[in-house]
Amino acid sequence: MFRDREDAGVKLGLELSRLQLHQPVVLALPRGGVPVAVEVAKALNAPLDLLIVRKVGAPGNAELAVAAIVDGDPGEIVLNREIVETYALDEDALRVLIANERPELERQRVVYRGKNKPMSIAGKTAIIVDDGATTGTTMKIAIHALKRRSPREIIVAVPVSPQETVADLAREADRVVCISQPGQFRALSYHYLRFPQLSDSEVVSAMDEAARSHTAGQHRTGRHAVSASSTTATKSMTRNNKEK
Repeated sequence: MFRDREDAGVKLGLELSRLQLHQPVVLALPRGGVPVAVEVAKALNAPLDLLIVRKVGAPGNAELAVAAIVDGDPGEIVLNREIVETYALDEDALRVLIANERPELERQRVVYRGKNKPMSIAGKTAIIVDDGATTGTTMKIAIHALKRRSPREIIVAVPVSPQETVADLAREADRVVCISQPGQFRALSYHYLRFPQLSDSEVVSAMDEAARSHTAGQHRTGRHAVSASSTTATKSMTRNNKEK
């Protein structure tokens, strides 16, 4: 059990830091995935971005996704063909359902991202982070959308998930990193001592903190590189002077 999302993120970051990842970019699924992803990004000294996914529910059953809209440049619409066929939805019906969900996606994009465009993940390691994966539906949608953006590798990183969901996600992503895979999953909140609902302002504050932390980390890395280069140059000059 995790104390809170931050604790889960620290432990998940430790697991990921043991892997040799090529240019990692951490992508948080808001809202719950953001505090977890902030800690992961710190552990990897990696940039953090949001992957905003808006589920499009079936008629009369909003929890059952017939499609999803994924924010991006350009955005993506991912269809759940099986559910579309089950409900016998034609293009017009789908268009209406999708249009109904766009305003909320746009609202989140404006609030969370402002005028910033999504980070490029082409040729990089994309790490999708959430606070857990119960059924894995949203995560699968995210994976399908990211594959079109040409990453080098897609990693799913969650603190906790049922064993069968991890197995499903492993068939979609290149790797899955999951700390806890309980046999009896119950609800996601059961695995956290503190599991509060997050507000938009908390998401924005966490993203701002991550950006500051990454910038500071980059500056430290740059200073260390300059210092190491200067030390090497000094040693080289000393050797040359001795040889003379």
